[in-house]
Amino acid sequence: MRKLGQTLSALARYRRHWSTLLQTTAATRGATGPSAAPTHLTELSGFGSNPGALRMFTYAPKNLAPSPALVVVLHGCTQSAASYDLGAGWSTLADRHGFILLLPEQTPANNPKTCFNWFLPGDIARGRGEALSIRQMIEKTIGAHGIDRSKVFITGLSAGGAMTAVMLATYPEVFAAGAIIAGLPYGTAGNVQQAFESMFQGRTHTAKEWGDLVRRASPHRGPWPRVSVWQGDMDAVVKPANAEALVAQWSDVHGVDSAPIADTVDGYPRKVWRRGGVDLIESYTITGMAHGTPLATGSHDQECGAAAPFLLEAGISSSYHIAKFFGLTGHAGVRAGASDATAGKANGGTSLVPGGVEIIPDERVEVLNGKADEPRFDDAARRPVDIMAIITKALTSAGLMKPPA
Repeated sequence: MRKLGQTLSALARYRRHWSTLLQTTAATRGATGPSAAPTHLTELSGFGSNPGALRMFTYAPKNLAPSPALVVVLHGCTQSAASYDLGAGWSTLADRHGFILLLPEQTPANNPKTCFNWFLPGDIARGRGEALSIRQMIEKTIGAHGIDRSKVFITGLSAGGAMTAVMLATYPEVFAAGAIIAGLPYGTAGNVQQAFESMFQGRTHTAKEWGDLVRRASPHRGPWPRVSVWQGDMDAVVKPANAEALVAQWSDVHGVDSAPIADTVDGYPRKVWRRGGVDLIESYTITGMAHGTPLATGSHDQECGAAAPFLLEAGISSSYHIAKFFGLTGHAGVRAGASDATAGKANGGTSLVPGGVEIIPDERVEVLNGKADEPRFDDAARRPVDIMAIITKALTSAGLMKPPA
């Protein structure tokens, strides 16, 4: 009982810290709730069994490219699909460059703070929960818009960044690349306490241990998605140690052990790990920035979005540079020596994609019908007993735990 008391006490401290950070950020930046954001997104239903009970929104620009690319965008806590799209400027970039957006949305019924549940085993495993719901949305969007399967990308902020890491690990064959903003490495947490510890302290593993977590998440054995990591060095919500862990995780997965190339982009340090002229992993450190997505607001080609809580004017547009990393702006991370097999054409520029992304038709049917589902972690037969039940009851209102079923 003493250990249980210590656990509950630590969780209570984390909860207070979490709530204070959310309230302070909203107050100092004049937050209007996510519901206040206007939307031009289209909501869709009937995309599959949806075991994670998420909502699905899409945006298709008028100047859609032939066989367009797809960018999946995952919002952060206290945000909605529409508010994050408005703030980060993704629909503006879609209009400029002709790609489709898919924006999954969390619901308060799943998480009171509308965080994706990146730390619950029943939501972060292949073929289960929220991860499967997002996969079903992707399959629906590919079919509806004739998406080129070699040009599917994903990005997200905070809890959405952590869920981006989940999707890259559990469905790596689906994605050409992903970008994680103020997020956490896959497998860093399997419950609320570990989630708070990971956010506020970071967790320690060797690069191989981090990489093994990804390799065990699916039967896929490569090639692997390229990864872009973004982090503010003054982030008190998700400590910068998590960005370092993400780089270690994906460097090990890609088998990259050479020293990175360092440069500066829009005044901020960037490191890139490259092989064969291709940028496999990049890492941006936004000096002096707290928790959020860095923006360069305006109307120029490299500017978009609108400042809001957790959407921070920093003089650099992460959305633009992520789209560039994805190969969607007419530029990409290719240097001399990159072969045609490594780099393909997309939207008039170069798109870097792994080979062998295609999945078999039978699996697509199972994805949409949910036949691959396993019992949810919160099913009564699989629910942890006593201690976890007490913790769940005590911390449901923290915003990082679903209400009991």
